[in-house]
Amino acid sequence: MHFRHGNRAEGSPSATPGPRSLAATAAALAARLGAITGSDHGGDDPDLLRAVLGAAPVGVAVLDERLRWVYLNPAFTTATGLRRADLLGRTAEATAFAPATTTLRRVLDDGLDREHGTGGPDGVGHPVPPGLRVRYRPLRHAGRTTGVIVVVLDDPDPARERLRELEQARARLALLDDAAERIGTTLDVGTTCAELAAFAVPGLADLAVVDVLPPEAEPFRAGHGTPQRLHRAAVRSVPALTDALADLARPGESIRHREGSAAARSLGGGIAVLTEPGPEDACPAGTASLLVLPLAARGGQVGLLTLGRTAATPPFTSDEAALLGDLAARAATGIDNARRYTRSQGIALELQRALLSEPGNPHQNLALASRYLPSGTTSVVGGDWYETVRLPFGRTLLAMGDVMGHGVEAAVDMSHYRSALRDIAGMDLPPHRILRQLDTVISADGSARPATCLLALADPGRGRWTLSSAGHLPPALISPGQPTELLHLPSGPPLGTGLGGYEQTTHPLTPGETLLLYTDGLVERRGEDIDVSLDRLAALRLPATGDLDDLLDAVLHALVPPPTPAAEDDIAILAARAKPR
Repeated sequence: MHFRHGNRAEGSPSATPGPRSLAATAAALAARLGAITGSDHGGDDPDLLRAVLGAAPVGVAVLDERLRWVYLNPAFTTATGLRRADLLGRTAEATAFAPATTTLRRVLDDGLDREHGTGGPDGVGHPVPPGLRVRYRPLRHAGRTTGVIVVVLDDPDPARERLRELEQARARLALLDDAAERIGTTLDVGTTCAELAAFAVPGLADLAVVDVLPPEAEPFRAGHGTPQRLHRAAVRSVPALTDALADLARPGESIRHREGSAAARSLGGGIAVLTEPGPEDACPAGTASLLVLPLAARGGQVGLLTLGRTAATPPFTSDEAALLGDLAARAATGIDNARRYTRSQGIALELQRALLSEPGNPHQNLALASRYLPSGTTSVVGGDWYETVRLPFGRTLLAMGDVMGHGVEAAVDMSHYRSALRDIAGMDLPPHRILRQLDTVISADGSARPATCLLALADPGRGRWTLSSAGHLPPALISPGQPTELLHLPSGPPLGTGLGGYEQTTHPLTPGETLLLYTDGLVERRGEDIDVSLDRLAALRLPATGDLDDLLDAVLHALVPPPTPAAEDDIAILAARAKPR
């Protein structure tokens, strides 16, 4: 586990803490005392706080977030032999505690406790007499770390400490052996992530969330840029948090962590982050302690493991963070193995990667976003596909198709349809004639499977959509301040039947409106009439402005249940919006 070394500005050795710094430190200490005593008196009575710390038998000192000494109790000066005048108002770097500066900065950066005896970390000595140890703990107030508490304690008996270390080592080995049997039983990414979440809850945490890189993304190194979005692979919680999970992204959806959140800090720095949840952290209400661990394997990061505990459970400790970091590293190897296996498969997975890539480049006057979700938790490709073709005079042809069936055969036919569409679209025919030509080409191949298809020709210059359907579901129009509208079109037979008979219709193309094309996996439910399924889509209030990827996330969140191995159909969606001139 690697922890980030922060670079913070230091005050001059002779500087004294200002009123704001002292007030914030006092308020944080008072809040800590109130939490310990279970009352509000700590925050209202600074004399009580001073009396309690002054009478404490252990040495206690406080540094602010600029690492200036702002408080020492009598026991601290007695234990260390240092004078108050040599410390108060000075930075740690300008006093006898200079060798501890790096450790203090680490505590500020990652919020994890540090503890060591006279020898100190990395062999660096610290100004405490033999037989004592120093503990550094983050001072938190209003959800952020505002300083460091330094505590001087008696060093435990070496033999007893060695016994404790042996017990910790046994517990670590037992945990990792158990994890090896229960995590990574298959070479499927989704299953491996679900196994990790199930292993963590309820034995180790009250909440477990696993986010991984999208299937097509390469692992990345900390400090070399971070992905904008992750794929939510698994979520698990104790019953007390179940209702609150409704506000989180579900497995199968993409997630973008807010800047400054514990997840973003862990992802960007490749570090474990132990903290109390703040407003920027996407975690369910009721979470009191948060531990975010990078999932790193073979020198690259493949995702994040987020663990949470409620107030009913003791918060995570630094020892637990180290232990769970080992678990995350073990699980990350299993996830990376599954990713590598998935990417090494034959023609079916090669075609799936082609589907998951962005469609062809539209004109600059059109914004696009697309998403493809394979059925179940497997990586077997189906017959859903989409394509865009750039045409003269600022026009762009959008296509959404669904070949019957799944597996390699459907994938091969899907590739055939896409190739034929690109060739025929180059003839610059109207949409209904493109469908007629496609039907002729496909029906000439006796082994090809039929497919539904919807074509939408965007012509922002003339302000219109031209649409034609071969047995496909109607597109949805999403407009600011309006309910979602389904555009019912004249529909011909599926492609590949040789029956022909396609018509086209036009609809106004207005900048700011979004056209959504999709396959039936988005709306259909077993045993439900298709009209009921379409009414569910039309009843949605979707974000009509902002990023198109966010719109797709909202559609999937509202309509798609969590994926299961029994899921029968793939989902492809394509959103297009004309850009204002």
